[in-house]
Amino acid sequence: MQSRHILQPLSVAVAVLALAGCSLHSPGSKLDQAELEQYKTAATRVEYPDAKEPPPPALADEPSPLAIGRDTPPEYWDITLVDALRTALTNSKVLNDIGGLVLNSPTNARTIHGPALAETDPRFGTEATQAAFDPVLSSSANFAKNHRAINNVFFGGGTRIFQQDTAIFSTAITKRTAVGSTFTISKNTDFDQNNAPGNLFPEAWNTNYQAEVRQPLLQGAGAMFNRIYGPPNVTGVFSGVPGFANGVMVARINTDISITEFEMGVRDLVSNVENAYWDLYFAYRDLDAKIAARDAALETWRQVHALYTTGRRGGEAEKEAEAREQYLRLQEEVQFAWYGRLVSGTQTSNGSGGGTWRGVSGVRTAERRMRMLMNVPINDTKLLRPLDQPKQARVIFEWPELLQESLARRSELRRQRWVIKRRELELLGARNFLLPSLDATGLYRFRGFGNKLYDFNNDEGVNRYDNAVQNLFSGQFQEWQAGMEFSMPFGFRRGHAAVRNAELQLARERAVLSQQEREVVLQLSNALAEVERAYETTLTSYNRLVASRQHYAAVRAEYEADKAQADLMLESQRRLAEAEIRYHGAMVEYQLAVKNVHFEKGSLLDYNDIYLAEGPWPGQAYADASERDRLRMKEREINYGFLRPPLQVSAGPYDQFSAPKASGATPNPPSAPPTQPVAPNGEELPPMGPPANALPPRGATPRPPQELMPPGQLEKPSTDGAALPGGAPDTSFAPSGGGAAPSIATASPTQGQPTIALPPPAGASFGPAPPASAANASNGPSSVSPASYTAPPDGG
Repeated sequence: MQSRHILQPLSVAVAVLALAGCSLHSPGSKLDQAELEQYKTAATRVEYPDAKEPPPPALADEPSPLAIGRDTPPEYWDITLVDALRTALTNSKVLNDIGGLVLNSPTNARTIHGPALAETDPRFGTEATQAAFDPVLSSSANFAKNHRAINNVFFGGGTRIFQQDTAIFSTAITKRTAVGSTFTISKNTDFDQNNAPGNLFPEAWNTNYQAEVRQPLLQGAGAMFNRIYGPPNVTGVFSGVPGFANGVMVARINTDISITEFEMGVRDLVSNVENAYWDLYFAYRDLDAKIAARDAALETWRQVHALYTTGRRGGEAEKEAEAREQYLRLQEEVQFAWYGRLVSGTQTSNGSGGGTWRGVSGVRTAERRMRMLMNVPINDTKLLRPLDQPKQARVIFEWPELLQESLARRSELRRQRWVIKRRELELLGARNFLLPSLDATGLYRFRGFGNKLYDFNNDEGVNRYDNAVQNLFSGQFQEWQAGMEFSMPFGFRRGHAAVRNAELQLARERAVLSQQEREVVLQLSNALAEVERAYETTLTSYNRLVASRQHYAAVRAEYEADKAQADLMLESQRRLAEAEIRYHGAMVEYQLAVKNVHFEKGSLLDYNDIYLAEGPWPGQAYADASERDRLRMKEREINYGFLRPPLQVSAGPYDQFSAPKASGATPNPPSAPPTQPVAPNGEELPPMGPPANALPPRGATPRPPQELMPPGQLEKPSTDGAALPGGAPDTSFAPSGGGAAPSIATASPTQGQPTIALPPPAGASFGPAPPASAANASNGPSSVSPASYTAPPDGG
C-alpha cells in the first residue's frame, strides 16, 4: 500500500511532463512555425564581432593607383637596398610574404611575437612548466549545522534529537621539488559542539600542526625525469601520462624551436625584399630599353611614312605598315613595362629556396609589391626607384667550406636538431614508465585539544583541556607515521608502448634530418651552379649587347645612306632592345644567384649585416635582477667524482657572425686566411681588396655607376669558350675611366662577401642610356594616341 501511494504522484508528474513536451513540439501551431523561422534566421545570420581593435591605420586616405592615360610624370623616392631592408624590418610586425599567407592563413603567419608567445604559453611555455615547482598556499573554512532525529533510544541515552555545529579550518603550503618529492606543512583546526551524551563538555576544539613528505623511489623519481615530464600533482602522487612530456627542458626546447622559426621568417622576409628590389630594378631597366626601342621605331616610321606620302622608293605600303606595326607593338610593350600585370614575381621557394628570378612584372606592379614588403603605404605620389647597381665582380665560393657551413648554419637543420633533442629527452623519460611505483611516505603531527581554542586567563595546570592552543604547544600529543606504497601493472603494456613509440619518433626525426641534409646539399649545389651559369651568361649577354649595338650602328648608317631596307632597320632595333633587356636580366640573375647561395648556406642575415637580439626588458626587471644577484649566495663547485653531471642539452649559443668549421661544432673563425683566387685562363688577378660588403658611410659621395664597355674593339673567345672582351674574364665590367679591375671575393667565414657596386648620387640618370634612346625611365612612358594610323604622331 505504501509503495502504491509513492508511485501515484510519480506517474502524474511523468504524464504532465509528457503532455508539456508534446505541446512544445506540436508542428501544427502557426505560432511555433513563426518562432522556428525566427530561430533559423537568428541562427544563420552573419554578424560582425564586437572586438576591440587597435586604432585603424590611415588606409582611408590611401590614394588610388594611377591608370593609363591619367597619370602625370611622377616623383621618385630613390632608395638603396640597405634602406629598403631597414625599413622593412623596422615597420614589419608581421613578417610579410607575397604569397597571400597572411590573408588566407593568418594562423600560420610568422610575427615578431612568435618567440614571446612560445615562452609565455600558459600550458606549454617555460614559465608555465617552472610554475609547477612553485610553493602552493591553500586554505579552507567550512561550517556545518546538523539537526536530526535518531531512531535509537538505547544508544542515544534517551536522546532522540541530535544537534551539532561544526567548523573546520585548514591552511597548507605544498612544495614540489625537482627530484619528485612533495613536502606539505599544514595547520588544521576543527570545532565540534553537540548534545550527544557522554561528552566531557558540550563543545571541543581540535588543532594540529603536521608535516608530510612523499618521495618516489622508482617511477617518477629523479631530477631529469621531472624536468622532462613535469613534477607530481598537488596530491603528491605522480600522474604523468606516457607520451605527454611537458617539463621545463621540453618547454625550453620548444622556445628554441620558435626562435629558429622566427629567424627563418626574418630570413625569408629579407630574401623577398631583396628579390622585390631587383625585380623593380629590372622593371626600370626593361622600361628604359623598351622606351628607347619604341622611340627609335617611331623615328623609322616617320621616315618611311615620309617616303610613302611622296611615293619614293622605300616608302611602299607594306613597309609603311610594317614600320607602323612595330611601333605600335613596342608601344604596347612600353605600356606593359610601365603598368605591368598581376603575375607572380620573384619570391622564396618558387623553384629555389631563395627565389628564382621572374622579371615579368612592370614598374608599377613591382613597386607596389616592394611597398607591401616594406610595410609602407601601397599607393603614393612618389615611386620607389632603386639606386644600387648589381654586382659586377666574379664571386668564387669554396665548396668544402660552403658545404660545412650550410650543414651547420641552415635554420631548417638547426630546428630539426632541436626536435631530435626533444625526442631524445622524451625517450629518456619514457623508460621511467617501465619501473613500478614505489613511494616512501612520512608524517609527523602535533595535536592539541581543549574546551576553548584560546583562553589567556587559564592558569597552567588547573585544567589542561581548557585551552587547545596551550595544549598543542605543551607537546603532550605527538604522532608520526612512516610507510611505503607500491603499485605495479602486470606486463607494463603502456610503458613498453611508450618506449617503443618514443624510439620510433626519434628514428623518424633522424631520418628526416638525414633527408633534409641531402635536400640542403642539392639546393646548395643548384645555387652554386646557378652562380657560375649566371656569371657566364652575363658575359655572353654583354658581348651580345656590344654586337647588337655595332650591328644597329652599321645598319643605321647604311639606311641613312639609302643602302639598306627599312625591314633591316626595324629588325636591328628590335634585336638591340632584346639584347639590352637580356643583359640587364642576366645581371639581376647573377645578383640573385649570389644572394641565393647565402640563403642556402644559412648566412643571408650575416650577408646583409642583420643579427637577431632580444629586445629591452622593462626597467623594473633589471632592478629585480640586480637585487636577486646581490642576494644570491656564492655558487659552489660540484664534485663530479661523486655526482653524475647533468644531461647536455645545448651546445652553447649560436654564433651569428661567423661560420663553424665543421657540422655540429661550435662556430669558430678560421685560423688561416683565404687563398688567392686564380683566373680560369691562368692569369694573375689583383690582390683581394677590403671587405666586399663595405658600403660608403652616411653622407659620403658615392661614385657614379659603371658604364658599359663602348663597342670599339673585337671580342675574342676565352679558353673556356665564352666570349670575353679582350680575353680577360674579370675586366669586362671594368669602369670606363680606368683604374684597377674589380676585386674577386671568395666566400669564406671571414671574407666572403662579393664586391657591391656603389649607388649613384641622388638625381643622377638611372643608368646608361641606349644609343637611340629619346626618353628616359625617369620621365615615364609617353602616351601616344594618334587619331588615325595614316601618319605617325609628331611627338614621342
